[in-house]
Amino acid sequence: MRRILILLPLLWLAGCSDKNPDDLKQFIKTAGSRFHAKIAPLPEVKPYQAFIYDDDAMQDPFKPRKLAYSLGDGGLHPDLNRARQLLESYPLDKLKMVGAVALKGQQDAIIKTPDNTVYIVKVGNYLGTDFGKVVAISDHDVKLKEFVQDGVGNWLERYTTLTLQDK
Repeated sequence: MRRILILLPLLWLAGCSDKNPDDLKQFIKTAGSRFHAKIAPLPEVKPYQAFIYDDDAMQDPFKPRKLAYSLGDGGLHPDLNRARQLLESYPLDKLKMVGAVALKGQQDAIIKTPDNTVYIVKVGNYLGTDFGKVVAISDHDVKLKEFVQDGVGNWLERYTTLTLQDK
């Protein structure tokens, strides 16, 4: 029985052998001759030209460009001569409206700064770094009119709302 198990794979391998592999050799020779790849020529290499950065004549690309406050033709602009108020030193996204109170028939807002100091704000006060003037106060929000500069230095007016923060 053992002999049969050993002879069976040997007979199987003998059947797989080919005594005339000429057709295989002929196929290998002719198979590659039908296909010719067309390779594009390499592009011309242009010589490297170094850029010389003259820091006296050009602006530093790693420093933000500051626009000069120009009143231009007397159009839209903030009052640059008035004294800045305390809450103008904080960016508007760092200030939180935490409440509203009515004093003497006038609606006021309670504003909290990042250092947890609380201030009462009235209509006409200024908030934020973009010359934001309080124009209206309700129980749920404070409406501001801000002045921002566009890319060429013109002043634009935009309205922003500071909403009551719920715990």
